[in-house]
Amino acid sequence: MHKTPDFTAPVLYRDPAAALAQVQAIYQRAVDHLRAAMRGFVAGEDFQGSRVRACYPFVRLHTQSTSHQGSGRLSYGFVAGPGRFETTITRPDLYGGYLLEQFSLLLANHGGELEVGISAQPIPIHFSFADHEHVEGQLSAERRALMRDVFDLPDLTAMDDGIANGTHEPRSGEAQPLALFTAPRVDYSLQRLRHYTGTAPEWFQNFVLFTNYQFYIDEFIKLGHAEMASPHSEYTAFIEPGNVVTRRVDRPSEAGDELGAAPPRLPQMPAYHLMRADRSGITLVNIGVGPSNAKTITDHIAVLRPHAWLMIGHCAGLRSTQQLGDYVLAHAYVREDHVLDEELPLWVPIPALAEIQLALEAAVADVTGVPPQELKRIMRTGTVASTDNRNWELLPDNTPQRRFSQSRAVALDMESATIAANGFRFRVPYGTLLCVSDKPLHGEIKLPGMANHFYRERVDQHLRIGIRAVERLRQGGAGQLHSRKLRSFAEVAFQ
Repeated sequence: MHKTPDFTAPVLYRDPAAALAQVQAIYQRAVDHLRAAMRGFVAGEDFQGSRVRACYPFVRLHTQSTSHQGSGRLSYGFVAGPGRFETTITRPDLYGGYLLEQFSLLLANHGGELEVGISAQPIPIHFSFADHEHVEGQLSAERRALMRDVFDLPDLTAMDDGIANGTHEPRSGEAQPLALFTAPRVDYSLQRLRHYTGTAPEWFQNFVLFTNYQFYIDEFIKLGHAEMASPHSEYTAFIEPGNVVTRRVDRPSEAGDELGAAPPRLPQMPAYHLMRADRSGITLVNIGVGPSNAKTITDHIAVLRPHAWLMIGHCAGLRSTQQLGDYVLAHAYVREDHVLDEELPLWVPIPALAEIQLALEAAVADVTGVPPQELKRIMRTGTVASTDNRNWELLPDNTPQRRFSQSRAVALDMESATIAANGFRFRVPYGTLLCVSDKPLHGEIKLPGMANHFYRERVDQHLRIGIRAVERLRQGGAGQLHSRKLRSFAEVAFQ
């Protein structure tokens, strides 16, 4: 016997706000049903012969025309041709503003109506728990083993990235996708973000900076607390791992702030959030060293649909004319990281995005005070190579050096190409500004004294350049960022 919420028939909407309200109502009824059943299960109620199930809401668009009525300014908000398009939806509380924009664009561009109803995709019980609700921890091992007989558990076959990778082929009679990610895939990543960053997805901002050194985090923490001490700051709160919330000095605490607590140890990739009321603040994540972490965290942040992510970290300079502390603005990438070879073939070019490049270059001039016509004194624009072998210098026959020379690379790191490639793959605008911390080909390797001096001199300036670039991108408007370079000729409608 299946225990499910009362059935709700699909409804057609011409009003995007009404469509969103129906999505929210369906989702809330579903998770309330699952949470109530789980509480009963934990309390020892008898579920013999019963199966508890609730499904995600869906939104669907039918269109008969190949044309749309949009202005052509945006690269998203419309479907590629006639047909039936749909997607499952989760967490409409978190994605409310985003969904309202997508619904509005679809109706404006195609007219007609949006259909909202209950899908056939079950919500895994693990994804229904509210934040700070950990009732499953009270279960015995025997009782936990019975969960599979009563509830739907996460199914990895419903979470692949075929849509984003461009390999998804709808089965006969199946609707074409409206979004890059299905609801289970989104829920999976939201759970992973909590685990890896130590903060809730709700805190993430639409502009994300990645770094590969803790020194940047230390400076960002100082900056965040300084901003919170000023009633005139444009930022409203600063969030640290453990969901520790510091509100701006003139703002009261909010419900839930008291639940935050510094963790006994930092998570694998700690995140820090300098928040604005419109979510256009800055998130900084220390991804550590290596392409695996870079891929992992961008796989999951991508479901939040940020407006841009930028890499600001250290690199090896490969040219004799470079000095320690010089900047490198990447305009191309050599991908020797290997972590994305299965998802994004190496023959796929990763283009530079003009809006990001201009913002980063202007930010360097703004912060350093060097006139634009003289920036070449402190900044090289060129190819960045990313490798998965930290000790590439020790390989025999100098083969990596030969490849880097042939590619005209000016700098080498382990993360930038991964972050850029995953930005391309997930249609998230990306950019890279690195700082030269050593020159191994020229005998200038990192030594303790040199490193300490370098970090003192450059980290604060480099971080401020990244923040200034975000300010410029924000001022230019999000609509200018989502480049057509990132979208194919048969693209999903959602941003």
